[in-house]
Amino acid sequence: MEHQLNIKYPQNWLDSLQLDRKSFEEEAKMAMAVKLFELKRLSSGMAAKLAGIQSVLFLTNLYRFNVPMIDITEDDLIEDIKNA
Repeated sequence: MEHQLNIKYPQNWLDSLQLDRKSFEEEAKMAMAVKLFELKRLSSGMAAKLAGIQSVLFLTNLYRFNVPMIDITEDDLIEDIKNA
């Protein structure tokens, strides 16, 4: 079963952002998916599905939102390397 989320927004947002409806809605879906991924609420695969794009494309576009693909501290990385 799939659910659908509808969000109302005024026409002047499209005008202000100089976007057409399709572009704005794709950007909004991507922003929501990125934020849920950043909060660790969705995996990258789930977030990509929410955004309606392939996982690789989702991951390679995270930079547009200043979100890293991998959120790991330097100390954790060093520890992982030692344990490998």
